[in-house]
Amino acid sequence: MGFLYPPLSEFDPDYGKAVACVCTERELEMDRLQRLQRYSNLGPLVEMTFDSTSRLGRSEVQANQDQFARVLDSAQSYASDPQGWFVLTGSSGSGKTRIAAAIANAAIARGQPAFFVVVPDLLDHLRGTFGPQSTATYDQLFEQVRDAPLLVLDDLGAHSTTPWAQEKLFQILNHRYSGQMPTVITVSGSLDAMDGRLRHRLTDPALVELWGLEEFEDVLFQYQGALPPQLLQTMTFDNFDPEQSDAAPIQRESLRTAKRAAIDFAQRPSGWLMLTGPVGCGKTHLAAAVANHRVRSAEPVFFVVVPDLLDHLRATYAPQSTVAYDTLFDTIKNTSLLILDDLGSHTASPWAAEKLFQLINYRYIARLPTVITTALDGAQMADISPAIASRLWDQRVTNIIPMDAPDFRAGAQASGSGRRRGPRGGRRF
Repeated sequence: MGFLYPPLSEFDPDYGKAVACVCTERELEMDRLQRLQRYSNLGPLVEMTFDSTSRLGRSEVQANQDQFARVLDSAQSYASDPQGWFVLTGSSGSGKTRIAAAIANAAIARGQPAFFVVVPDLLDHLRGTFGPQSTATYDQLFEQVRDAPLLVLDDLGAHSTTPWAQEKLFQILNHRYSGQMPTVITVSGSLDAMDGRLRHRLTDPALVELWGLEEFEDVLFQYQGALPPQLLQTMTFDNFDPEQSDAAPIQRESLRTAKRAAIDFAQRPSGWLMLTGPVGCGKTHLAAAVANHRVRSAEPVFFVVVPDLLDHLRATYAPQSTVAYDTLFDTIKNTSLLILDDLGSHTASPWAAEKLFQLINYRYIARLPTVITTALDGAQMADISPAIASRLWDQRVTNIIPMDAPDFRAGAQASGSGRRRGPRGGRRF
């Protein structure tokens, strides 16, 4: 039956009491652990323990390895007796989730319930409780998270920053802040981008143990658009050929002028470079060549196809978006070198005009290096937005280079055999 009567003296107070045998105790312990793991919502993260975590982390940089070891020691100390909040910041892949899961698993191993949830998933589940097919009520899920004995919130900041989402997260965190309830939080992105009320609670030294892992590393080539980044990276100055045989001499000279201007800008980015001309004349190729030159010099570049940029900005308003509007817009607005490709081909709605003006005006005032390509002339751009046109055609800031050449793609389609190769075998754009 799994129980036995220990051979005790009849005078022993436990004489005659049945106790679980060793096998039954192991089964009961296993059942208890499984119940705690099911409650924890950890799923496959149950394998992420302190024992299975390297003290070096994943970075090859010695300073990052040393910092990871310090954070790991502090996390183990916290896990042994969770008190207050343990907050982790750092770049993606730095080990924040692994350490947070290890704290939860250590608590479960001690018999303390812990609840782990990824913040965007939590908000989706809360929204889902309003659906007619939902098997859980909103109040049940909300209270389970809010009152968990140990709550682990992963990827705070990766959610869409709608007013509803901000309100729900503030209610949860404020409840736990007021009650000083043990909470582990990993932060996606910078704390500076957080709502002020949340940031105050996340950085309160009276309650919070705040640790940073690896610093955010600049991605040299960032991109928003429909063209594959791999294609853009093949567009260099070497394979841009101004000597198109089907172009008139004056057209070839405009291409040579544009190439020289783009090379000069790539070597010393200053002010604005605007390449204008018809579709297919090579504007995108030269803009991408500027980007590739700067990346090879280890300088960050953000290449943006304007219609796709506006689509991405609109998409940040969707509930399922993992990128906040402010985060994306501020990243593009403040990047060291911004390349706006195909300006003027977007839908000219009031919202689009407003966003583009905010972006262009910010960089115009700050005199931040910017490359613009457009098929429109000044009058056509003024029809869309006089305010944008006045800044783009300000020759105190912008070096305007007209490109007049036939559409190479039209010629390729007519020949049926593709365009001729440039001097190094690359396609000519």
